[in-house]
Amino acid sequence: MTQPILPSRSLRPVPPQLASALATAGLLALSACAPQGPRSVARAPDVGWPFYGGDAGGQRFSTAGQITPANVKDLKVAWTFSTGAAAGHSLKRASFEDTPILAGGRLYTCSQFDQVSALDPATGRAEWTFDPKVDPKVHYPNDFVCRGVTYWRDPTVAENVRCSERVFVGTADRRLIALDAATGAPCATFGKRGTVDVGAGVVFQRKGQMQITSPPVIVGDTIVIGSSLDDNQRVREVTGAVRAYDVRTGAPKWSFDPLASQAPGNVSGAANAWAPMSVDAKRGLVFVPTTNPSPDFYGGLRPGQDGQANSVVALDAATGRVVWSFQTTHHDVWDYDVPAQPTLADVDFGGHRTPAVIQGAKQGLIFTLDRDNGHPVIPVHERPVPQGGAPGEVLSPTQPIPDLPRPLSPSTIRPQDAFGLTPWDRKACRKIIASARHDGLYTPPSLQGTIVYPFTGGGVNWGGLAFDPQTQVAYVNTSNLMHLVTLIPADKVRAAQRAEPNMEISPQTGAPYGMRRAAVLSPIGMPCNPPPWGQLHAIDMRTGKVLWDVPLGTTRDMAPGSQLFLRHTGTPNFGGPIVTGSGLVFIGAAMDNYLRAFDARTGKELWRGRLPAGGQATPMTYVWKGRQYVVIAAGGHSKSNTRRGDQVVAYALPGPLS
Repeated sequence: MTQPILPSRSLRPVPPQLASALATAGLLALSACAPQGPRSVARAPDVGWPFYGGDAGGQRFSTAGQITPANVKDLKVAWTFSTGAAAGHSLKRASFEDTPILAGGRLYTCSQFDQVSALDPATGRAEWTFDPKVDPKVHYPNDFVCRGVTYWRDPTVAENVRCSERVFVGTADRRLIALDAATGAPCATFGKRGTVDVGAGVVFQRKGQMQITSPPVIVGDTIVIGSSLDDNQRVREVTGAVRAYDVRTGAPKWSFDPLASQAPGNVSGAANAWAPMSVDAKRGLVFVPTTNPSPDFYGGLRPGQDGQANSVVALDAATGRVVWSFQTTHHDVWDYDVPAQPTLADVDFGGHRTPAVIQGAKQGLIFTLDRDNGHPVIPVHERPVPQGGAPGEVLSPTQPIPDLPRPLSPSTIRPQDAFGLTPWDRKACRKIIASARHDGLYTPPSLQGTIVYPFTGGGVNWGGLAFDPQTQVAYVNTSNLMHLVTLIPADKVRAAQRAEPNMEISPQTGAPYGMRRAAVLSPIGMPCNPPPWGQLHAIDMRTGKVLWDVPLGTTRDMAPGSQLFLRHTGTPNFGGPIVTGSGLVFIGAAMDNYLRAFDARTGKELWRGRLPAGGQATPMTYVWKGRQYVVIAAGGHSKSNTRRGDQVVAYALPGPLS
């Protein structure tokens, strides 16, 4: 799960007079550089974006090439759409992570509160909106999030028949809803008046214990969906089963529990799939990224490797049978779950083309696996890792580390490496680092306090990666911060919660220890580890070589003016990149309110568009009636406390089509 990170606006702002002068100078510079008139734009062939990840395999690649490195500087806002979420709800506990899809002639989007809208792709005008009326007062483990919806065309039904085209959405309150794509009306033949209760039969200890945050996937006549569960609350968490239903009727077909194969007698739950899944329709496979078992930071009651938790699992879509699985973290006590959609791509590593699964990990590692059997395409070796866990803990002596690419995030730090703007805050950071346990990657949680680096919200998170099949280059963003995780004896958890009511302190009920988790920050709210705190990377998957790394984001919207002296720092980020056939990488994600375009070849930033709120979402692009649009949800993110909103923003080249 993503976790609270660097509090935005925690740094001291520059004086208002200086901020005003800087803004005026910026406006004058922009005015001087503005184009003097609209240029004609060459008409392009239409290109869609029918899946959350661009295609069913999550490559986030588009052949669209009207916008190029040469003209991207001319992008302007083409239209905006407000979901209405800001008017009817508090956005404090909401993250607008939606990636719209273009399918069947409409653009479909979902708000933080699972409101689905069908938009005109050229104007952003809403054709219809469906509101499932999720209760905004319920507390959910991942706050209010909808990463996207799923489109399906029934090949057995004639066009223009009601619900021959469907849009599916999973909701925070565990509903899977089928809507008529043309009108937004629920499809009465699916489940009960258009709705399936995904949590049916599960006994919950509280109302918001389980939610759905990522879109379902469809293979043939089967629709498959995962869930998000409470973090760190209890040992005996509910099952993290992935569930499948008949796409037409909603009748249950199968379920897959990643912990069904764990060692006998183990006590735990979860190991759910909260991140998006991928599909290989030709092979009839669904690729599922699973999380760690409960609780996150103590595994003494679940000895062994935890079955198929923390794994990429290939399931037969028709039956739910496990075809293969590959575990990226053994016996996880660091919250290093598999956080991103598996990317399906053909890779020529070692001179041999292999249908592969490319999986980013929170450790900043990239695993490349054979799609047919799960064997590493790029070799993976078991490496010894730190031992000496908390009393009762039995750690794995080794962890899997791929030979290539090199780790994208740093994982070791010494007190003398501490970062700070002044000797005072640098000294404070050195003290924090020196007082904690830290033996590098996979140092186990402790009562002393352990530095987890990368932190549990990075390096790679739910934004995943983009893959250009023409060049076989993968683009991925990472976040580089530290968490201090401290185990607390169970009988002292209540007192700790009273002493620090605003700190994340979780009971891990049933375990001998609760836990405290906090970002490692200086007294002025800056990360104690050196920058860059966020990066964008390019990797040649034919060789495993990292082609370039560049900082991603500025501190402008965290502390206005600070970007003048905090240069090239990057920021933590949520959301992912897309790549186009013309050689552009588009990404928001950072903790400033921008959508950016980078040269895919060099990593040079070529353009940035100012957003009305945080762009912690993955963008998408399409060509509609000859014009290419780049679209992003701009509504901010509760975990990073960026500016909230409810707007979908589309950019395009201005001027008439020729």
